[in-house]
Amino acid sequence: MPLLSVDRLSTHYPAAEGTVRAVDDVSLEIGEGETVALVGESGCGKSTLGKSLMRLVAPSAGRVTFRGRDVSAMSGRELQAIRRRIQMIFQDPFASLNPRQTIRTILTAPLAVHGIGDRRRRDAIAAAMVEHVGLPADALERYPHEFSGGQRQRIGIARALILQPELVICDEPVSALDLSIQAQILNLLVEMKTELSLSYLFISHDLSVVRYFADRVLVMYLGRIVESASTSDLWVGAKHPYTQALLAAVPDPTRRKQAAPINGDLPSPHNPPTGCRFHTRCPLATDICRTENPALRQFGSDHAVACHHAQ
Repeated sequence: MPLLSVDRLSTHYPAAEGTVRAVDDVSLEIGEGETVALVGESGCGKSTLGKSLMRLVAPSAGRVTFRGRDVSAMSGRELQAIRRRIQMIFQDPFASLNPRQTIRTILTAPLAVHGIGDRRRRDAIAAAMVEHVGLPADALERYPHEFSGGQRQRIGIARALILQPELVICDEPVSALDLSIQAQILNLLVEMKTELSLSYLFISHDLSVVRYFADRVLVMYLGRIVESASTSDLWVGAKHPYTQALLAAVPDPTRRKQAAPINGDLPSPHNPPTGCRFHTRCPLATDICRTENPALRQFGSDHAVACHHAQ
């Protein structure tokens, strides 16, 4: 049984221009101890999917199960209890921490909400976690503005891990950081995964980061999964034209010819194209692509592609 299973999940928003189909009919699984990356351009629905899994955003349809329990049907204390086991690291370390709270308050608040220990015990857990993520011992008495971007993201990681979750959703956790700091944070996440037996859903638009970090990759385009494969298979045998274009755009000093950019802009999620949603930008598009939505087809045991011309 997978740790997390998502069956035909959709999250739509009402808006003045019409319904925004941010996530549309997505299915996926995350195994115990696995790191699954979710990649795609900004605006394709990655963050909305991550928040929908935790019910921070209410899905419009579909089902999310965690260890066989239906999260989409939970509410109140039952939902609060499952959120202890699924935590999130947010993208912006500058916006995701309350500037009026000390780090002690930020870290002990989740423990208090879930009734873990008395005040002295919660302080001890917070102190141990600060040390664990590589922050100075006096960090607990300081405020977020006193830390660098990389240190703030370490605080965000500490907050996510302090409840000892089983699954952590990482929403572009290094995109707002300098390259040198990105490597430190990624190394910390890898270390924590091993020490605490974690599973990750790692949301990113940076495929070079994903190659280093993930076991398996899901490629998302305009609210839908268009390709799924192990990281090694994807790098040598990507079959969807969108995935191929994303991989070609990854900087490579050995490449003699610069990759051509993907033509056009991402279509509006208010009014997505008919058929294959990528057909407006795809060099292989034919009449069937414009009229018929391709289903995910298996190519081998762990490689699925939603493309009429994948072969």
